[in-house]
Amino acid sequence: MMYKETKKKEFLETAKAAASFYMNHKNLPKDKIPYWDFNAQQEGYKSDLDFAYLKLDYIPRDASAAAVVASALVDLSTFTTGKESRSYLDFAKSTLKTLSGPAYFAYYGTNGGFLLKHSVGSIPHNSEIDVPLAYADYYYLEGLTRLSELK
Repeated sequence: MMYKETKKKEFLETAKAAASFYMNHKNLPKDKIPYWDFNAQQEGYKSDLDFAYLKLDYIPRDASAAAVVASALVDLSTFTTGKESRSYLDFAKSTLKTLSGPAYFAYYGTNGGFLLKHSVGSIPHNSEIDVPLAYADYYYLEGLTRLSELK
């Protein structure tokens, strides 16, 4: 967004570096929907905060983070060319497809009327853990809209 608004190359380079970090992260699951924190409960990682009191027996996924990234990658694909552009677009399409599947997309009349399931607001604050979030739906729809508007 910063590059789109300013056309300053350093913002494009930062966006590309952030995209590469996310897309190639060793702890990103194959379905491209990240855990609430890339390092959560991963071998060798020690958080500064103790979340044991939550007594979670799983690592929550974060559909909202995936939706934000997918939408941004569709946009980023329009500011790059060739293989680079295709890699951003393919990753975004794959993510949006996963979000549109039964694991993350709610059946009509369920999930409090929200589209996406399994988002996280803030585990350190014990807030919005594995719930639907308005901004998850927003970025999901934004990503789909951006995708549909590509020429």
